[in-house]
Amino acid sequence: MQDWPDDEVLARAIAGDREAFGELYRRYVQRIYTYIYYRVANHHDAEDLTARVFYRALRNIHRYEDRGLPFSAYLYRIAHNVVANWHRDSQRRAAIPLDLVWNLRDTSLPPEHQVLREETNQRLLEALRRLPAERQTLLILKFVEGLSNAEIAQIMGRSEGAIKSLYHRTLVALRRLLQEMEDEEHADSRSAS
Repeated sequence: MQDWPDDEVLARAIAGDREAFGELYRRYVQRIYTYIYYRVANHHDAEDLTARVFYRALRNIHRYEDRGLPFSAYLYRIAHNVVANWHRDSQRRAAIPLDLVWNLRDTSLPPEHQVLREETNQRLLEALRRLPAERQTLLILKFVEGLSNAEIAQIMGRSEGAIKSLYHRTLVALRRLLQEMEDEEHADSRSAS
């Protein structure tokens, strides 16, 4: 079954084949875990929530409808809802861990460039953390997972046009946050001297 295309494995899983669902789990568990981990920033919570996603997917696989998107979009949609419920229930704010988003050490760069790159990445991640959870989700799906706007729309329960608009507004907000942070740094350095 490992060599079978997703659509064949999915058809068998929908028909009740537990081994086929196990194969889907094997193919997608790491991607779903990674998405959730970026949203909750805790390994234990990410593991628990990933298990919930696959439990819900297994329980409802017989209702799955092919809408022309990959099966992963269905799983991301479940994961999005599970994480949203987790945040609502726990009253926690999502955080993106620094060490996972970008590789901050590029040994091909001279040390002074590595320092500048690391400072830039840290500033960007700090700004990302200040965004609402929905916008963090959009950026994770777009840049970490490399999903298309159509896939993101399916996952987030919005139209593709709404995702494009949200993406544009998110980038504008991110740019504004970065400028505010830079202004704060300059003000702090002036007051310190």
